[in-house]
Amino acid sequence: MNSQYSRPEVFSLHTCLELKTFWEQEIGKQSRCREREEARRGRSALRRLRAEWKSRLEKRTQMMDAAGDPGKPADASA
Repeated sequence: MNSQYSRPEVFSLHTCLELKTFWEQEIGKQSRCREREEARRGRSALRRLRAEWKSRLEKRTQMMDAAGDPGKPADASA
């Protein structure tokens, strides 16, 4: 190991502040990226389209169930 890293004067307050600033900036970048991704997903139409198709399928299923009332035969071959 290089002896300069074990000397206390090299690992000074200035170095600590630089490290702290560096990691705060990195965390800030990651936070901004995460927020942008969440905003992008929020603007996406996929969630709305899935909900719309789900409601359509539920309505269709209800109509099919209503058409198969006990008064009408469900299967013509039976």
